[in-house]
Amino acid sequence: MLAPKLQPCSPSSVHRSLSTLALLADKCTTMDQLKQLHAQMIVSAVVTADAYVVSRLLFSCALSPFADLSHASRIFRSTPHPNSFMWNTLIRAQPQALHALSLYLAMRRNGVLPGKHTFPFLLKACSELRNLPACKQLHVHVMKIGLASDLHVANALVRCYSVSGNWIDARFLFDEMTERSPSLWTTMICGYTQNFRSNEALQLFSKMVGAGFEPGGATLASVLSACARSGYLNFGERIHGFVKVKGVGLGEGVILGTALVYMYAKNGEIAKARRLFDEMPERNVVTWNAMICGLGAHGYVEDALGLFEKMKREHVVCPNGVTFVGVLSACCHAGLIDVGREIFRSMKLVYGIEPKIEHYGCLVDLLGRGGRLLEAEELVNGMPWKADVVILGALLAASKSSGNTEVAVRMVKEILALEPQNHGVHVALSNMHAEAGQWQEVLRLRKTMKEEKLKKVPGWSLIAS
Repeated sequence: MLAPKLQPCSPSSVHRSLSTLALLADKCTTMDQLKQLHAQMIVSAVVTADAYVVSRLLFSCALSPFADLSHASRIFRSTPHPNSFMWNTLIRAQPQALHALSLYLAMRRNGVLPGKHTFPFLLKACSELRNLPACKQLHVHVMKIGLASDLHVANALVRCYSVSGNWIDARFLFDEMTERSPSLWTTMICGYTQNFRSNEALQLFSKMVGAGFEPGGATLASVLSACARSGYLNFGERIHGFVKVKGVGLGEGVILGTALVYMYAKNGEIAKARRLFDEMPERNVVTWNAMICGLGAHGYVEDALGLFEKMKREHVVCPNGVTFVGVLSACCHAGLIDVGREIFRSMKLVYGIEPKIEHYGCLVDLLGRGGRLLEAEELVNGMPWKADVVILGALLAASKSSGNTEVAVRMVKEILALEPQNHGVHVALSNMHAEAGQWQEVLRLRKTMKEEKLKKVPGWSLIAS
C-alpha cells in the first residue's frame, strides 16, 4: 500500500484531510508506508496542523509491530509542543526502563502534567529495574496529582512494590483502596507468591472469593504456585476441581495447565502430574521443565532423562537453562557422572547456552559425591567467575564425606576469604580432623575460633549427604 499524494487543503477540507491522515497512519502495514505518509504530511504542511494526526503517526511509528523508535523520536523532537499522549507513547515504547524514567523527568521539566496513562508505563519500567526508591518517588507523584484511587495506577503500584520485594507496602496500598478490581486482587496475590508468602497468598485468595469475585486463570495459576511452594496439596486439588468445572470460561491453556503440573510435581504426586502433562494439547518449555524437574527431584531419574530425550526429539520446544538444572540435578541424585558430564558439555556445544553458576554447582556436586574431588576442584577453578560460598560449601561437604582433608583445607581457606567470620566451615574441618584422630589440628582450630571470636553465619549450614 502506498500512501496517496495529498493536494493542498482548502480551509473547508482541512478537517476531512486530517481525519483521513489519522486513519491512514493507523492502516499502514510497513514502516516505509509510514515514512511516505510522514513525508507527504511535511510537504503539505499538515504535520503541524493537528496534534491528533501527529499523535497517531507517532503511535504507529513507536508501537506498531514494525516500529522504528529512532524515526518516532525524530517526529517527537520536531513537534513544537508535544502533548501528554505523545510523551506517554514515547515512554511506553522505550526498550530500556532507565530511558523511560529519563523521559518522564524531561516531561516534567517541560511542564507537561502526567496522567493516569503515564504512571502504569513508568511503574512497569520500575518493576523491570526492581527499583524500590523510584517506585516510592513515583508513588508520591501519584498522590500529589490525585491519582491514588485510580485502579490502573494502584494496580501498577502494587505490582511494582511486590516485584521490588516490598510486599508490606503493597498490601498497605491494597488495603487503602475502597474499590478493588479482580486485576488488583490478582496482582496482590501474585505479589505474595513472588515473595514466597504462600500462606498470605492463599488467605487473600479466600477473601477474594468470599468478596464475590470469581478468579481468573492468572489468579489460579498464582495460587497453584503458592500451593506448590507451601505443600498445600488439598488446596491445590480444590483449585483443580474448580478448573475442571470452569475451565472453558477461564481460558484454560498452557499457563494454567503448567501451574497444575508444577503443583502436583512439587507435592510428590508424580503420577497425577505426568497424566496432566501427557493430556495437555499444548506445552511450552516451562511445562517440560516443571515435569522434568519434578521427576528428578523425587528420584525418578530415568523418567526425567527419558522425558529430556523426548523433548529433544520432538523439536517443539528447545531446552533452556532451567531444563539443564533439572537434568543435572537428576544425574546428581543417581550418581550418573558420565551422563552429567555429557549433558553439561552439550549446553554450549549443541544449544549455545552458556552454563551459569547453578549448572557448575550441579556438576561440582555430582563429581564431589562421586569422589572426583580433584576434578571438581579443577572445574571450580576454571569457572569464568569466582566461586561463591554455595559451590565451595558443596565441595567442602564432598571432601568431608570422602575424608579428603587436603581438599577440605583449601575449601575452608577460600570460604573464609569470602566470609572471614564463618564459624561453620571451621567446625566442619575440626570434625574431619577429629574423625581422622588428628587432635593437634582440632586443638589448633578451636584455639583460632576462640581467639578470633568466630560466629556461625545465620542461615548457612553444611549438610553432607
